[in-house]
Amino acid sequence: MVSCRSPEPCGISKNQRPEPAENSVLETMRAVPSATKENRLTSKESDLSEMNGLRVSNLRKSYGTHLAVDGLSFQVDQGEIFGLIGPNGAGKSTTMLIIIGLLRADAGKVEFDGRPFDPNNADMRSWLGIAPQELAIYPELTAAQNLRFFGKLNGLSGAKLKDRVDYVLALTGLTPNADHTPSTFSGGMSRRLNFGIALLNEPRFVILDEPTVGIDPQSRSNLLDGVRDLSRQGVGVLYASHYMEEVEAICHRVAIIDRGRLLRQGTLDELQDRTRIDLCVRVPALPLELAGRLAEIAEVRREPDGGQSILVHESLETQRAGQSGRLRAVLETLEQARIPLRGISTQEASLETLFLRLTGRTLRD
Repeated sequence: MVSCRSPEPCGISKNQRPEPAENSVLETMRAVPSATKENRLTSKESDLSEMNGLRVSNLRKSYGTHLAVDGLSFQVDQGEIFGLIGPNGAGKSTTMLIIIGLLRADAGKVEFDGRPFDPNNADMRSWLGIAPQELAIYPELTAAQNLRFFGKLNGLSGAKLKDRVDYVLALTGLTPNADHTPSTFSGGMSRRLNFGIALLNEPRFVILDEPTVGIDPQSRSNLLDGVRDLSRQGVGVLYASHYMEEVEAICHRVAIIDRGRLLRQGTLDELQDRTRIDLCVRVPALPLELAGRLAEIAEVRREPDGGQSILVHESLETQRAGQSGRLRAVLETLEQARIPLRGISTQEASLETLFLRLTGRTLRD
């Protein structure tokens, strides 16, 4: 377990201080190990102004016979907000645990600024800020005490510690609640504190795992503004979320993964072909043979209500010119088979439609 450098950190009395044995994982995730001659970079090596971000190369990780991460590779530049999305069980959490050094990969490597990441290296560890999906805060300590506690774990003290605590409280809108415990907080306030702790050590790279899950719109707006501010400061952000609208709103590039593999990555414009639009024809359940014929010219999906939808992919230019040959062929085929139409609508390209097309609509637990 990584411990504080003072037996009574941050002015917390013995009866207030959390029991280390019960919170070792929480502290390990957010603490910088004590620097030694062996694990400290030279001043030249630790010049963060020349950092070019995170590179993940050919990561593989198995749990018994289950392959959780299968040759995953991507890069996140300094100042970039990089979205990582995938269904439950896609390998996102395993990948992030490998990146922060809490899990060892079977193969592949993680590099910062072209150097292999060593989680036991004090300087390298200090580059990272981590906000896990599970709240990593102590409910019995006040917001300010939580920040001082984790700041101390990261080697902060004196005026520097006070400045960082005050900055994070202001950034997260928690200054009026600095002396209140998280047990009295709303879900959004606790999430903001969880996010703020990740920023205490002025990291050059931040990993955010579902940072806005289950919170109110105001807290979500505050957190997203905070992430944008990090990007403006040149901080790289790995942003994992199930909220597609958030990813579309703040991420510069996005990677879609499933079953441990990278399915697609790129900018939103690259991922979403904005030169096309889908026409959706809704019909009752189709005979198998007819569905097979339609699948040759369109995408046939089964809907939750038992009906089916037929997606016709066309370019905007073709549709505007009224020359949608695929749509005409679909409608003629349905008419010949005497299949009634339930409706026709347009679906513009979006991250969600791409995500569902790549990963499927089957529920994941």
